[in-house]
This record gives sequence, C-alpha cells and structure tokens, in this order.
Amino acid sequence: MDSSLNLEIKGDEIPEWVCWVAQDADGVWWGYQVEPNQSHSGWYENEVGDSVYLGLGQVTDEWLSTLKRVK
Repeated sequence: MDSSLNLEIKGDEIPEWVCWVAQDADGVWWGYQVEPNQSHSGWYENEVGDSVYLGLGQVTDEWLSTLKRVK
C-alpha cells in the first residue's frame, strides 16, 4: 500500500476488486470497486460498486485529498 495514504495495511489484505481507496473525516479508510461519491464528511459507494472497510487511520482535515486510484 502507498505509504502516503497514512494507512497501515498490507496490500494482500485488500480485496482484489478494490480499485479506489479513501479516508472519511473520522479517520476510517474504505476500499471501493468504482470511484466513490463524496458526502459532507466522507465517501460512499457508487450504486454499481461495492465497498469494504480497510481500517482506521489518523484523523486529518485533509480527508478530501485522500481519494486515490490504486488500480
């Protein structure tokens, strides 16, 4: 996993179908099958894709910039 994501998780712990990762304002990291939609304090799955909890990271005011394509 990209160390700039501030998430301590091994790449083999992320499901194969995850193409996007993002952190919510509360520090929770999620993996998404398709690019997620933005809400007022986080991200949510697009109606055509799945999401999975990846872990808890450090809370940051920069959560809007955490959306990253990983595949």
